[in-house]
Amino acid sequence: MLRWIIFIVVFVLLTVYGFQAIKTVIKSTWVHYVFFGLVLIILGNFIYQFSIASEGRVLTPGKSYAFGFLLAFMSFNLVIVPILIGEDIIRSALGLYDKLFATKETFYLPSRRKFISQIALGLAAIPFTSLLYGMYRGKYRFRVLDYVLHFEDLPEAFDGYKVTQISDIHSGSFDNRKKIEYGINLINEQESDVIMFTGDMVNNKASEMEPWKDLFGTLKAKDGVYSVLGNHDYGDYVRWNSESEKLRNLEDLKALQKDMGYDLLLNESRFIEKNGQRIAIMGVENWGKGGFKKAGDLKKTKTNVLASDFKILMSHDPSHWEAEVLKDDYHFHLTLSGHTHGMQFGIEIPGWVKWSPVKWRYKQWAGIYEELGQYINVNRGFGYLGYPGRVGIWPEITVITLKKGIKEA
Repeated sequence: MLRWIIFIVVFVLLTVYGFQAIKTVIKSTWVHYVFFGLVLIILGNFIYQFSIASEGRVLTPGKSYAFGFLLAFMSFNLVIVPILIGEDIIRSALGLYDKLFATKETFYLPSRRKFISQIALGLAAIPFTSLLYGMYRGKYRFRVLDYVLHFEDLPEAFDGYKVTQISDIHSGSFDNRKKIEYGINLINEQESDVIMFTGDMVNNKASEMEPWKDLFGTLKAKDGVYSVLGNHDYGDYVRWNSESEKLRNLEDLKALQKDMGYDLLLNESRFIEKNGQRIAIMGVENWGKGGFKKAGDLKKTKTNVLASDFKILMSHDPSHWEAEVLKDDYHFHLTLSGHTHGMQFGIEIPGWVKWSPVKWRYKQWAGIYEELGQYINVNRGFGYLGYPGRVGIWPEITVITLKKGIKEA
């Protein structure tokens, strides 16, 4: 209860202070009433979704949107308030100077300058409209990213082999079937040899996937669809009535993936063979630094795989790559991960800028990285979690073509 009181007090103070810019620029009373009406709706819905209609810790679309609108509005105030505070410091200093040195006895405090408020509103509109756009369009703005990776020891039969990777579906967040159908069709249109899903099919519960399993069950590739579990798939982020209920949920998710035609690898490996040659498809359970579940067992996954085999490893959390995979005595040619979502927010201009706050937590957070002759691709995710949108970091379908030989300079 105390944290709700603190949150409401801080929110109200920021809103009232930030309103000064609107009041200075726009004199219309009805606009002021509309502004505070929206404030009450946004705050009231947030409190309702996360307390009265909370469903425990289950993250529903209603909660996501309540958080998204609150985040957009808070970003608006958090840009305006520092600018107004800076102006108030200057205004107070000028007033104090007037009191100390002016000949008049009356204290004069300069009025708030309209152009400063206009600048504050203009700057605040950038994150505000961006976050709203991310909720309206950005979360389903699917894009296909193509990469060509060269390997000297790739079996000749697999030269030109195409791998499509998707990750982080988070089906419990979806709210638009037509958009998801479009994304599924886009995956199938790549006509890759194999499809690999690198974890987080749901937010919390296997039941979240039920309305979508018919769509994702249509994913097809000549050599099959392989998958692994992500940290959210274990049901660790909600309260269960018993441990057996939690375990049953995980078994339901495994059975659901089997029904969809996915080959779920639980610290296991498979081989794809062509013309008497083979590559190993390996999948570990989730392993992540910083308090995340560590069910992954790389040693167990290597059973039956030779050091000389060409290896593609699926591991949901990219922190596993640097912590264990790179230093392993096996040479893992290509690791496929997800998990970071690119934080669903950032700036990417190919060849110029690639930035997201998530880079401060994950060294490998989006795209292809190479070290010690081994590659990792960190997929930005198909779905979304928490904030129901994406800004600058769009939902991704990765297509990787394997080529034999050395990349030309």
